[in-house]
Amino acid sequence: MTQSSAALRNALIAASILVFAFGAATSATAQSYPHNTVKMIVPTTAGGAVDAFARGIGRRLEQTFGITVVVENKAGANGVIGAEFVARSPADGSTLIVIFPSHVLNPLFTKNVPFDPINDFAPVIRIGNIPLILVTHPGVPVTSVADLIALAKAQPGKLLFASGGVGSAGHLSGELFKFLSKTDVQHVVYRGNAVALTDVLGGHVSMMFDTITTGLQHTKDGKLKLLAVTTAQRSPLLPDTPTMSEAALPGFDTSAWYAVLAPARTPRPVIDMLNAELNKAFADPAFRDQFAAQGVQFVGGSADDLGAFMRNETKRWGEVIESAGMKAQ
Repeated sequence: MTQSSAALRNALIAASILVFAFGAATSATAQSYPHNTVKMIVPTTAGGAVDAFARGIGRRLEQTFGITVVVENKAGANGVIGAEFVARSPADGSTLIVIFPSHVLNPLFTKNVPFDPINDFAPVIRIGNIPLILVTHPGVPVTSVADLIALAKAQPGKLLFASGGVGSAGHLSGELFKFLSKTDVQHVVYRGNAVALTDVLGGHVSMMFDTITTGLQHTKDGKLKLLAVTTAQRSPLLPDTPTMSEAALPGFDTSAWYAVLAPARTPRPVIDMLNAELNKAFADPAFRDQFAAQGVQFVGGSADDLGAFMRNETKRWGEVIESAGMKAQ
């Protein structure tokens, strides 16, 4: 045997040993799962939809697997602090995170995000969506989305839309409205949806894309005008309210969406085990009833479905953001 042949043989043997060792470690990790304690990271403050989903899912995993799920709120930097913690955690299924749209969109608005929102995480399952609603102050002389578009075109740069933060679902919905309607509506950013909604109620800002859970009651009280819901299908909470697509802008589809991720390289058997159990949960009426009042539209599906969705969201919003002339700061 020549020296080069022997070197090649030794290299192949070494590679085979590494593959076998990795496979054995992965198998051992999967067989020992679930762990006695699992951390569920919430990258926001306590309260709100992200926190509610984490606690609901945590209870389900505790009941099914007989484990302890500890929900930890690691808020800050639009979800970056909690996500960075998870990205650096062991890839064994012991640490999970519930995310919202900002997770994949932060790099589009902020330079030097300390992780890759796609490649540094393993998708587990898409939870679902909470629709937004387009509302205006009663003083705005419109009764439909078509009226609003006509008014915006007649008064370029004069109408204002509020949002609870750059990159929030409300902000992105406003940018998509501008993009599809080819109108000039100015964005007014606030530190949270509650403050933004207060200024719309006060007539200081013309309009807002707000979550259905916080804005709906104000429309029932006559303090805001309800024009449309933002999802592709009508909301069960508002069966008589048209979607943005039906009203005037075909292809308009936005929502506050939520998903579960794990650190990258988490063994696929672990991902599949979690995915299967959570799909069962999302189909369980008892579980779904916990969130019915929030108008949640559960999605579920495979881990690969979520991965494809996240990549598509990054591409879709990248195009909208580029059209709006916004750049990462």
